[in-house]
Amino acid sequence: MDEEVKKLIEENLELSKENSKLLRKVHGILRLNQIMRISYWVIIILIAIGAFYFIQPFLDGLLGAYGIDSSSIGNLLK
Repeated sequence: MDEEVKKLIEENLELSKENSKLLRKVHGILRLNQIMRISYWVIIILIAIGAFYFIQPFLDGLLGAYGIDSSSIGNLLK
């Protein structure tokens, strides 16, 4: 085999290895990004549910003070 061809093949192999390393890093970053995005939305949903859970007794007390019960609210929405 010609020395020039051999040198080109070795350079190609080195570039392929470097490309593979970079692709693995990009894949890892994308996976981390997806995990962070899912975690972000889970935290937002949990905060909304928790806020409703803790605010509900105050809303019930406020509606009770004005003599409004859940059945009258249901009738208003119909």
